[in-house]
This record gives sequence, C-alpha cells and structure tokens, in this order.
Amino acid sequence: MEDKKEYAKYAGFRIRFAAMLIDVVILVILFSIPVGFIYGQEYWQGEKLIYGFWDVLINYVIPAILTIFFWIKFLGTPGKMILNLRVVDEHTGGSLSIGKAIGRYFAYIPSALPIFLGFFWIAFSDKKQAWHDILAGTVVVRSESKGPFEFKSE
Repeated sequence: MEDKKEYAKYAGFRIRFAAMLIDVVILVILFSIPVGFIYGQEYWQGEKLIYGFWDVLINYVIPAILTIFFWIKFLGTPGKMILNLRVVDEHTGGSLSIGKAIGRYFAYIPSALPIFLGFFWIAFSDKKQAWHDILAGTVVVRSESKGPFEFKSE
C-alpha cells in the first residue's frame, strides 16, 4: 500500500500559543505541584531559581525528556496533539530524529532570550516558524494525520 502524502498547512502564532498554554497547565499540575509538596511553602514564596535535586529532576530534566519523547513519538506535545498540530522535519515532512528534537528543545533558549522575540517570529515567517524551528529545521503543521507531509514549492 502506498503512503499518501498530504500538503502541509503551517500552524500560526495563535493556535501554537494556545497549545503552549495547554502544555503549561499540564506541566504545572504534573510537576510544580508535587515539587511544592516536597519543598513546602518556601517553594511557592521563595526567590531561589533552584531548590534542590528534586526540583531540577522534576521541573527541568523530566519535562525535557518527555517533550523530546512526545515530539519524536507523537509529533507534538499534549497541547499540540489536542489542537491537531504536528511538529515535523522541514525538509522531509516526517517525524523528527532524536538529534533534531534535542536541537529544537535547546533552541528554545535563543527564542526566549531577547524578550521572547523568537516566538513572536512565527507571525512574520512565511512558514510560520519560530527561531527554534528555523535553527532545528522544523515546522509545525495543522493536520489530523501523522503525515508524512509535503510542502508546496513557491
């Protein structure tokens, strides 16, 4: 049976922002609340960036691993999946390699540093790419299928 390819429809800023908000709510419930129980009231009222081993593991390491896993296995985080968005390779239209997914994750840093300008870049990019997408060679598309996707040449 032949794979049927679908033309990609790039996901814009608003729907990607909505997906991110869904992910943030999930992350707070799954990770920040348990860490709050571990470190107590100081965790919610203190000013430390890091409170200890469990804080680093639960709020930084596990979310990074899960995000990369979700991008590779399901083509998106839960927020993206709920809104039928897929993170795919910009050139092949297929799923991300482990290296590309890790690169995309760490490329969030330059996207966020200059007052989140890299995220707002989605609104100005022809392919609706944030800086982390451009750096990693990925795009976010709207689709109920899992691809692979083709891109119309311009």
